Amino acid sequence: MAAGTREALLQTAETLMRTRGYTAFSYADLAEAVGIRKASIHHHFPTKEDLGQVIVEAYLVRLRIELERIHIQHRHVIGRLESFFQIFRSSADGGLLPLCGALAAERAVLPPKLQQLTHQFFDMQLTWLTRILSEGIDLGEITEGSGAKDKAFLLLSLLEGSCFINWATKGKAPLNPSVIQVIAQHA
Repeated sequence: MAAGTREALLQTAETLMRTRGYTAFSYADLAEAVGIRKASIHHHFPTKEDLGQVIVEAYLVRLRIELERIHIQHRHVIGRLESFFQIFRSSADGGLLPLCGALAAERAVLPPKLQQLTHQFFDMQLTWLTRILSEGIDLGEITEGSGAKDKAFLLLSLLEGSCFINWATKGKAPLNPSVIQVIAQHA
């Protein structure tokens, strides 16, 4: 049962981080949601920072695997970008903020290790997007415009921002995949 409890804690805590924020949930909230005592949480994760670190590190691994899958599965840059968009779309459709965006909103009050992981999270995405967009520019699939690095920043900003607006409007401003074409043709 311990492994099942640990997984339930991780899944529930990630959802709380993506719906309330890191600082807005407590071990008491987590214990109630999972149906265990707070002492059981401390057995698995002595501190909230330990819990947060495990969640973000696991998410980084999942994201890295997903980005590799996208790169292998799609030959064309637009297909890769559309699949990247779907990561954000599925979060929004599930009523969740992107984990890195939710953490970034609280960056100033996060423990140092979580600040570092949040930075790493964005850096991973921006590096991947820059590489994909550079390939697209080299192949003529994407206009060069302001360059791959600027386009990567703009795309990630639009996706993260769109998720927050969607969240604030309770889904009345859904993410639109046309953002990919806007970035692809952006000067």
